[in-house]
Amino acid sequence: MARKKRLSLPLAIRRAWVVPSAVYSVRRQCRLAGVSRSDFYYEPTPESAENLLLMRRIDEQYMRHPEFGYPRMTDWLNDAGHAANHKRVARLMQLMGLQAITPGPHTSKPAPGHTIYPYLLRGVEIVRVNQVWSIDITYIPMRHGFMYLAAVLEWRSRYVLAWELSNSLESLFCVTALERALARGRPEVFNTDQGAQFTSEAFTGVLLSKQIAISMDGRGRALDNVFIERLWWTVKYEDVYPKVYADGHALYHGLARYFVYYNDERKHSALDKQTPAEVFLA
Repeated sequence: MARKKRLSLPLAIRRAWVVPSAVYSVRRQCRLAGVSRSDFYYEPTPESAENLLLMRRIDEQYMRHPEFGYPRMTDWLNDAGHAANHKRVARLMQLMGLQAITPGPHTSKPAPGHTIYPYLLRGVEIVRVNQVWSIDITYIPMRHGFMYLAAVLEWRSRYVLAWELSNSLESLFCVTALERALARGRPEVFNTDQGAQFTSEAFTGVLLSKQIAISMDGRGRALDNVFIERLWWTVKYEDVYPKVYADGHALYHGLARYFVYYNDERKHSALDKQTPAEVFLA
């Protein structure tokens, strides 16, 4: 019971428990904390201040125009006075996990050998709580560096069931967010894009073990996963961009405050001026 309660804590907190020690090995600490050693040891290569500025501008423009791939994004940056070539912008957008929403070769790529599930929600009306959940990942800029945010959203209520931060795109933080969300209930259908994190056996196995139908976007995440794309716009323009968090510690605590506000206080016109919590918990 104690271990289950411990592992329900956010990954960012559990990762902070692991420290070099002469008494307990990193291997043992990672096992007790439920953190992979690769995730603990991973140190992303720092980007230059110039690249971090470009990434911030790319992220802002992508939130306005998710149809922009790297050629159009490069043209926009240069028109705005930021000197950047196509190769540089393509690398930065790949690092950020961004791609144009146009169909065909631009959709999210699963890892080789991963199973792809059909999209189950075309034409489906969302009428009840826990009918559909989804998860997605977004890039979060900070004053010094950046992180990735994953969140699980209940579609009918727009309630954020769980979220996790990571400094890499490994699947562990997505699985952790999923398991924390499932502690709140169970959906009929779980929708994702076709990214490697969500097509991995570690992720789909959790859903299959609970007999939850898996749906995967067929045309690009911003079309089929529109509810969570709206969440990203709201989180960034209401909290992340204005606050300009200095580091991961400040970001974690800031997002913790914001998601409480988002779920419990922020009223949605699409919910007849109710909060997500009022609809989800009704």
